[in-house]
Amino acid sequence: MFQGCIGVVGLVAIILFAIPVQLNGMSHGVSVLWGLVGSVATYGVIMLLTRLPGLLRESLESQLEQLHRFASDYSWPVLIALSALAGVGEELLFRGAIQGWLTQNVPVAVAVTAASVLFGLVHYLSFTYFVVATGLGLVLGTAYALTDSLVLVMVWHGVYDLIALYCLRRFPELFGVRSG
Repeated sequence: MFQGCIGVVGLVAIILFAIPVQLNGMSHGVSVLWGLVGSVATYGVIMLLTRLPGLLRESLESQLEQLHRFASDYSWPVLIALSALAGVGEELLFRGAIQGWLTQNVPVAVAVTAASVLFGLVHYLSFTYFVVATGLGLVLGTAYALTDSLVLVMVWHGVYDLIALYCLRRFPELFGVRSG
């Protein structure tokens, strides 16, 4: 419900403030392909970072346990819908509305950074989680700025969330989470 509302807020802001949304930077097929590649690559990088002793794993331990419990409480259809709504809704708001509006008023680098920090703040569970979410926002914001494809970042975000939920639910021990 929350994820759907975020998308509605983003869409209303886009319409109300006549924010130009970039959808045609590349074909939708290419956008989907690069969104899939980006999501897998991003997840791989984050997994590598969690393998470095003391860097992320220990800092994210309690958040990963919370996310594992969350993922375990819902059926796969619900998790798939949630991932899709997060990808579409959050990207409509943060990249489409916020970054799009800021890009009209400030340099692109400032717009990407500001939208990414807001994205990180909305995902704040701890300082480390904020940093990771802000980093992901920077990657998505930069991809949007470079490709002019909101579809690409929607797919990237949604598939990334789905991969993360799947791996955390199916292989919790990889994250130091005890299941059961």
